[in-house]
Amino acid sequence: MTPAADSSPDPAGPFDLVQSLIESRQSVLPKRLFAPGPTPEQLDALLTLAAAAPDHGMLTPWRFVIVPPAQRQRLGEVFALALQDRDSEATEAQVEAAREKAFRAPLLMVAIARLGPRDPDIPSFERLVSLGAALQNLLLGAHALGFGAGLTSGQAMASPRMGALCALEAGESAVCCVNIGTADRRKPASRVRPRPADFVSELPPA
Repeated sequence: MTPAADSSPDPAGPFDLVQSLIESRQSVLPKRLFAPGPTPEQLDALLTLAAAAPDHGMLTPWRFVIVPPAQRQRLGEVFALALQDRDSEATEAQVEAAREKAFRAPLLMVAIARLGPRDPDIPSFERLVSLGAALQNLLLGAHALGFGAGLTSGQAMASPRMGALCALEAGESAVCCVNIGTADRRKPASRVRPRPADFVSELPPA
């Protein structure tokens, strides 16, 4: 009798793939992201990855608002007016620079954290952890598809104007923008990551 082939997975293979994907990912500034962006099918696949994030209580404590090209002017006005709201002395050039940020990456989404009362009442910091995991899944998925991606934030996220644009409900907060597209170029990785010994300790005996 011929022995059955060993069908057990190679434990090093999947880890090596994940390690390579994570370690090679880098944030790309929106001004370096150009068309093409994800197709509708690719975007659906990326959002499906986001849905796989850890989610204590199964609340889906986040959502995303896609800002299509035809609506970028509205987001640009929010960026411009939010700057003027907090700085009445902002120059015309500064206001225009704020407005222009809405017109960069082919795909732009606003990430919303849903932190209001829910049942079960999972602590807000756990819900933010879930959002962070969803965002990381999106970024890694975009990288795996060959796209560049990055997160951008700023004081405009907390503006009532942003809340009105995204139809925020009570307990919701705009956290950041997700920008995805084709990178014109990638810089050599320069970030020095901390070693495990720099951020891990062991609970000592009592």
